[in-house]
Amino acid sequence: MRRSLAPVWLTEPSRCAGLSPRNAGAALAALAVLLLATLLVFATPAPPAASGAASNRADDQADVMLYETIVENVRHGGDYYAVAADAMRSGNYPLKPFVTFRLPTLATVQASLPHAVVVALLYILAAAVALAWYARLAPAFARPPPRIVAMTLLAGGLMAFVQSDLIAFHEIWAGLFLALSLGVHRPAAWLPSVAFGLAAALIRETAGLYLALMLLLALAAGARREAIGWLVAGAILAVVLAAHAHAVAAVVRPLDPASPGWSGHLGFGFFVRTMAVSTALALAPVWLAAPLVGLALFGWAAWRDPIGLRVLVVLAAYAAVLSVFGRLDTFYWGLLVAPLMLVGLAFVPDGLRDLFAALSDRRQITVRRIVR
Repeated sequence: MRRSLAPVWLTEPSRCAGLSPRNAGAALAALAVLLLATLLVFATPAPPAASGAASNRADDQADVMLYETIVENVRHGGDYYAVAADAMRSGNYPLKPFVTFRLPTLATVQASLPHAVVVALLYILAAAVALAWYARLAPAFARPPPRIVAMTLLAGGLMAFVQSDLIAFHEIWAGLFLALSLGVHRPAAWLPSVAFGLAAALIRETAGLYLALMLLLALAAGARREAIGWLVAGAILAVVLAAHAHAVAAVVRPLDPASPGWSGHLGFGFFVRTMAVSTALALAPVWLAAPLVGLALFGWAAWRDPIGLRVLVVLAAYAAVLSVFGRLDTFYWGLLVAPLMLVGLAFVPDGLRDLFAALSDRRQITVRRIVR
């Protein structure tokens, strides 16, 4: 057997270590195809750019202001569904089907708390994500410098999640809860992970896909009790959505506009663009940001740890959803998985080194039969 080289940054060899030359070549070809696919971002239209001017906030953050209006009206005694319907009609938003209404969870909680407390809770949640992932990542790296790099990359993914003017945005909270759910997941202590995942789904129902993915991964790992936990979480979400649909039906009028649908078919380049605009990659030119997204996905695949595979599956699933169903005005769906995206880059040095080392290994074993 080929002896694995000593890791560069990691404490253990990457998933690419020990591959046969043929498999290493196939993996390298797949990586090349992935990097080329990220260039599809140039064929994808960009979401409308924000001007940044205070006078244009109504246009730049129309959705945020809609949610802020709903929170304020609920805070002053309004019924959530009634005030949400009125606010959506005023802003010319579609009211059909029922999923065009956000679940009342976030608005109800924020309406019951002072604004300063809500902002503090957002920062506490972001700090909890950072602490959970430091505890997860620190043992994976052999020295402090790569740990600092990994945490810096995590901070780059959290850049949009610590902006207090976005506290009414549902994906901000749901994305943090998903990142926290993955960060605290342990095979023998999965209940906190299920609880945080359910919290994300009760804020933004599109996080229900995460519950389904974790259920399938638990079944694949033979963790039957954990699978039951994710199944129960999914059942709770289903009951909540049924009640939500009933409440929405009571306030929607026959002539209210319907959604144009969710079949944008914008392709993989749209996912790449959403990751670029949702993280610190927004500061880099697109020609640099796009391949970094591909390398980050490769990095998660290279980390030889079960949670690395889970993160990769979640990223890939939401990439597929955004590629097929996303529209230009729903690019913010990417915020559900953006916090952890860039951390994958920390695993790239070991993954690439092990991949090229395996590819260049041309040693052969000759078996001779000696007859005496």
